[in-house]
Amino acid sequence: MPPPPYKVACSNCNLRELCLPSGLSEADARKLDELVATRRKVKRGAALFNNGAPFMALYAIRTGFFKTCILTEDGRNQVTGFQMAGEIIGLDGIVGDRHTCDAIALEDAEVCVMPFDRIEALSREVPALQSHVHKILSREIVREHGVMLLLGSMRAEERLATFLLNLVQRLHARGFSQSELVLRMTREEIGSYLGLKLETVSRTFSRFVEEGLVQVKQRHVRILNTAGLRSIVNASACR
Repeated sequence: MPPPPYKVACSNCNLRELCLPSGLSEADARKLDELVATRRKVKRGAALFNNGAPFMALYAIRTGFFKTCILTEDGRNQVTGFQMAGEIIGLDGIVGDRHTCDAIALEDAEVCVMPFDRIEALSREVPALQSHVHKILSREIVREHGVMLLLGSMRAEERLATFLLNLVQRLHARGFSQSELVLRMTREEIGSYLGLKLETVSRTFSRFVEEGLVQVKQRHVRILNTAGLRSIVNASACR
């Protein structure tokens, strides 16, 4: 049995600026405190939701990492994204009232449950919330376009460099190092997301180490030459 969920106030959360609108009046901030129904803990390897499950809520990740994935027609488990603290997960369910992917915790995690009917009701009272939801949806579209570009036209080293730079940038926005990170996902999961075989991911990491771009110790990665990684990514735009 999962542990019972518990109530929390958004106004006391140090991640509120990442997942909720900023610059709200005190009255609107109190209204948004009513938005989050509960917090829910998700154990590593457990599903927050599954493909086909009824869509009821969006989830703001408070701690931990998730991957979203779908089962392809040929039986492969295709990773479609990685989500971290301060990001919203569950947007896939809006269009058809059912989730279209699995969301699996890559480590012990905690999410804030935001019932979607409550989001819609409060959006009519707090225009900033509606605008914020639109920005989240737009960001997801931009991310999808980025993945299409990644898989459609980039070589292996460009895909991995882009992935590492994006990941460390997102982590830095949450107060972490600009150059060091711990990969919560496996090499195989990275390969699934980037459209690369496991051995290609491992070989590309080794090449980056040999060229002095990164240091790698198991899942700990230290970026030694950010400009060098960026030059690999920018090379694709110049071809």
